[in-house]
Amino acid sequence: MNLIAAVDRNWAIGYGNKLLVSIPSDMKFFRKITMGKEIVMGRKTLESFPGGVPLQNRINIVLSSSRTYRVKGAVVIHTLVELLKELEKYNSQDIFVIGGGSIYRQLLPYCDTAYITKIDHVFQADTYFPNLDEKKEWEMTETSEENTCFDLEYKFTTYKRKADRL
Repeated sequence: MNLIAAVDRNWAIGYGNKLLVSIPSDMKFFRKITMGKEIVMGRKTLESFPGGVPLQNRINIVLSSSRTYRVKGAVVIHTLVELLKELEKYNSQDIFVIGGGSIYRQLLPYCDTAYITKIDHVFQADTYFPNLDEKKEWEMTETSEENTCFDLEYKFTTYKRKADRL
């Protein structure tokens, strides 16, 4: 299973249920890598999308503790156990966890690859991604050249879980 996120220097990902910044090439990368795949998110992440509707051409799986929460065009799951059971239906390599903060934390132990756009800036934030640089079981295996957008410098990176995990 995969994770995908854009983080600032402090591994922040959002503020007020919105992304910290929208970088067109990062959005293009996100679309390219998740198109036709399964995406897993929390209710707040779904509600942050334009119109609060699921992303097209993907299977949208939403984790919400509310038993009455329903969304047209999405599979709504209510517990982590139910979510893991649902995800067994799909190829693990085609599953992308897309947020938010609590969903990333809950599913990190089940993931092997993380696609992280690292933005060289500190934003005001209230939601964070687990800092993979501080986790000994993760290592950065790829990094792009530095890119610039809106005077922001950023890199596309890939982290892999080390093979020697228990």
